[in-house]
Amino acid sequence: MRRVRPAAKNLEGAKRLLLKRRIVRWLPRRPTRVVAAVLGVGAVVFLGIAAADQLDHGSRLSGALLASTAAAGFTVQALDVEGRQMTTTDEILTAVNARRGSPIFGVNPPAAKLQLEALPWVRSAAVERQLPGRLFIKLTERKPLALWQRHGKMVLIDQEGVVVATEHLERYANLLLVVGDDAPKHAESLIGILGTQPELMKKIQAAVWINDRRWNLRLDSGVDIDLPEQGVAEAWTHLAAIDRDHGLLARDIQRVDLRLADRVVVKVTPESPKATPAKASPPKSSKPAAKKT
Repeated sequence: MRRVRPAAKNLEGAKRLLLKRRIVRWLPRRPTRVVAAVLGVGAVVFLGIAAADQLDHGSRLSGALLASTAAAGFTVQALDVEGRQMTTTDEILTAVNARRGSPIFGVNPPAAKLQLEALPWVRSAAVERQLPGRLFIKLTERKPLALWQRHGKMVLIDQEGVVVATEHLERYANLLLVVGDDAPKHAESLIGILGTQPELMKKIQAAVWINDRRWNLRLDSGVDIDLPEQGVAEAWTHLAAIDRDHGLLARDIQRVDLRLADRVVVKVTPESPKATPAKASPPKSSKPAAKKT
């Protein structure tokens, strides 16, 4: 028996009818209630944002609106932090003023960002509310560079010279110690140059910023090295070559002056004065003295 194919026009109509039936099947029976619910949630969200970002957080109106958003389910349920190494969780929670279950619209991202960036280890921060209940925080923390001695005490500084820690510095004992009022401003460039000769750098005990112009280095052997104002990298490389070839820094010297471009001036440790031998007294006669009569 031969099948008869329906006309193309009737086929298209059948497809549209089938699609319409499927759409009607999935539509709610009372769409007005769904629309009202969506609008209600949207209104709650809008009011929550207005309360958090525009109104005074201490006002009664703001508190009521935040409570309404919390009742609708917009509370902090998760806190994701990226880039945290040294900053503690308590410091972060205090800075963003949030705890689990608190209204998420009570967190003001711009204000939280400023509070986070005021923490010692935080260089920059970004804060996002991810509705309905997630806070995302991205931190860029500072990196320890050197120990800085000031007013008789040591503090830890980063590449920008910002103080990041004042206690429990024993874990950073391997870092270079810099001394001088403006030493932190110039420490990063100096350490970059010294690092080109790592074996020689290991011998440095401290670097002293002199007259706001140049550095002096003190080695663990007690030898002082005067670095020039200009051409520090070339002078440091030249000193390393001399030390490798001739063992200069292992000799009995006090100071190496690199401030002259065409020569290296070495100050030798002065010899201790020789002890003056005691003047010998004449030997006593072994013969008994004659008695006078």
